[in-house]
Amino acid sequence: MTATWVPGADATPYTVANLPYGVFSRPGEPARAGVRIGDHVLDLAPVLHDEVFATGSLNAFMARGRTAWQDTRRLLQRLLSADAKEAPANRAALEPHLIPLRQVRLHLPVEIGDYVDFYCSLEHATNVGHIFRPGGQALMPNWRHLPVGYHGRSGTVVVSGTPVIRPRGQRVATPDGEPVLAPTAKLDIEAELGFVVGTPTRPGESAGDFADHVFGVTLLNDWSARDIQAWEYVPLGPFLGKSFATSVSAWVTPLEALEAARIPGRAQDPEPLAYLRRSEPWGLDISMEITLNGEPVSSPPYREMYWTPDQMLAHLTVNGASLRTGDLYASGTVSGDEPARRGSLLEITWNGAEPVKLSDGQSRSFLEDGDTVTITATAPGAGGTRIALGEVTGTILPGLA
Repeated sequence: MTATWVPGADATPYTVANLPYGVFSRPGEPARAGVRIGDHVLDLAPVLHDEVFATGSLNAFMARGRTAWQDTRRLLQRLLSADAKEAPANRAALEPHLIPLRQVRLHLPVEIGDYVDFYCSLEHATNVGHIFRPGGQALMPNWRHLPVGYHGRSGTVVVSGTPVIRPRGQRVATPDGEPVLAPTAKLDIEAELGFVVGTPTRPGESAGDFADHVFGVTLLNDWSARDIQAWEYVPLGPFLGKSFATSVSAWVTPLEALEAARIPGRAQDPEPLAYLRRSEPWGLDISMEITLNGEPVSSPPYREMYWTPDQMLAHLTVNGASLRTGDLYASGTVSGDEPARRGSLLEITWNGAEPVKLSDGQSRSFLEDGDTVTITATAPGAGGTRIALGEVTGTILPGLA
């Protein structure tokens, strides 16, 4: 692995093998784009002499396409390398634009166009089927034939650290009860991986090569009100139970940084239709961790997802729906085959029947006001390193009664 001259960065999972992009500001200054190196952010506009990084979002840069993404990444790695012949000169030129993270505010890195959420974990879909349809068929007949998804609400995608206000909606206390309008009593999380679209498509055309369109990935928490969801989701699916907030990391990890994390993906039976057959290995060996009030409660394994992100993109566009720069689509909850590997409290506690025991003696079936949830993740990086995806965190605030 190439070392960097940035102090302390090589001892972190944010080395030159990573370099995630984000948008930041300092007090009294406009927001602009940077890359994270160690515990610093490098201000890109003055370093690269390119005003595209001073626009307050990554969209204009992402719209330039894959060749520009690759060229910019290689240039930044060279500028930040301690091994380059010109390293002393590079350090002198760049160091004034290297800002400690503690001095900046992080913003939503992308202007979100559309948001689609998939449902791609076999274990999660099976668990939810058993919980919501006890005694019935866990998986619907279509589930193994296509990546099931729904169109979410892009206007409530928020950056990590934004408080989440407890939503209210219609819910019923018992299966045969009458609905009431009330705050959710079953506020939940969903640990997911989000995919950020850079290169658009024209209406009527399907997306081609996955890596030509997807700029990078971001950790995502699809907050869910399970009681509202259970009442409303038949026959059209999620609505108010999920539209109140979706949190994403402040950092977008470039797809290229995950090259060493690529794996073939899980075997699929039956074989998908031709447009969904994998031409490249786009499974990703990403290890996630969920903490509740600072205490680890689960470690979901992304590598075990049934549908891979290239298949999600192919299905999203097969009908001719166009992509826009800034579109976001997510994997759905990442879950494994046992409680300690599940990605939602709905599954971990089996809809509240088996509460999580915390070390301070408290227990949780679902989230209470004041609770803070943080999702982190790591993946193999270049040269045997391990890189981190930017965390996504949120604290629950009381809502309207």
